[in-house]
Amino acid sequence: MWIGLHEPTQEEFDLVTSEVELHPLAVEDAIYAHQRPKLERYDDTLFVVLKPLSYADETSDIEVGEINLFLGADFVISVRHGQANPLGGVRRRIESDPGLMAAGPAGVLYAICDEVVDTYSRISHEVEHDIIALEERVFSGEEADVTADIYSLKREVLEFRTAQDPLVPVLEEIVKGRVELCSGTREQFRDVLDHLLRVDAQIDEHNELLTSALSAHLALVGREQNRVAMQQNADMRKISSWAALIAVPTMIAGIYGMNFDHMPELHWTLGYPLSLTAMVVAVLIVHRLLRKSGWL
Repeated sequence: MWIGLHEPTQEEFDLVTSEVELHPLAVEDAIYAHQRPKLERYDDTLFVVLKPLSYADETSDIEVGEINLFLGADFVISVRHGQANPLGGVRRRIESDPGLMAAGPAGVLYAICDEVVDTYSRISHEVEHDIIALEERVFSGEEADVTADIYSLKREVLEFRTAQDPLVPVLEEIVKGRVELCSGTREQFRDVLDHLLRVDAQIDEHNELLTSALSAHLALVGREQNRVAMQQNADMRKISSWAALIAVPTMIAGIYGMNFDHMPELHWTLGYPLSLTAMVVAVLIVHRLLRKSGWL
């Protein structure tokens, strides 16, 4: 018997528990969800929590669902939360495979785990494409700030890891033969574990690549900001230099433009050309000094 429920209420789930005796703590976890992947034993019943994922191509968002499974000797009760990984395809696969049908509840658990991990693998490749696109944007020379996009994708990768990483010890427990119900399907679970470990390594690589991309982007942004600051500094030097050149003749003209009777050379015939010559010589000396110092 396989009973499938989607986000049931307490009253709906009571109809199931009235026929199949389930532990109240596991029932509470199944109804309210928000559990991490785990495997727990309650007498002759296994309680398994899985975190299926779905991927949105338009936004690169990863949606996390939850599947709670109760497995006994001759029954399976599945409780789904969220829209990720509906189990219709898994049911059809089991019904078309006599070997999985013969394996009973262990075959159902294997088929669901296999589907969940296959989805992990597909999403991992999608995330890899997103990271490559981000890296191209970082090193393209565009001035657009991609910091928020990198952080957003890094958050999705961490959410991916939160769903995937705790499933590793669950499958290891089964593969090592510590779950009697699944003793006849250990080889199949070993294959699923191998795929999951491969995804686990890929997720670690994705996280490191995003960290490196963020560091590279911040370094490039910092370099661009330094370049702009240096250009602004050079512009300020030139403006200050021209202001200094203008200030020298302005100072001389200002002194001799004062209306005092007793000023040196005020009524001298050569005073006017001499003052002009002094202005030109002073400006040339200041200009040469500024050019020599690199300000002009």
